[in-house]
Amino acid sequence: MTDLSQAAWFKATASQNNGGCVEVAVNLPGIVAIRDSKNPAGGAHLVSPAAFAAFVAAARAGQYDLPSDG
Repeated sequence: MTDLSQAAWFKATASQNNGGCVEVAVNLPGIVAIRDSKNPAGGAHLVSPAAFAAFVAAARAGQYDLPSDG
């Protein structure tokens, strides 16, 4: 089991007011931890920094955007 006690969690500035978002910790060696901000005790998904960077790049490129109706 990975020790997350030193994780420095943060969430996107745009998400601060809606309460429904994820938190990310990027300060741990060799992993990026991702958890539900409403349930921080519920565990975290751990991915490699490269996988997280690829996800962020794809999201920024619109790969996960919902199709528009119209």
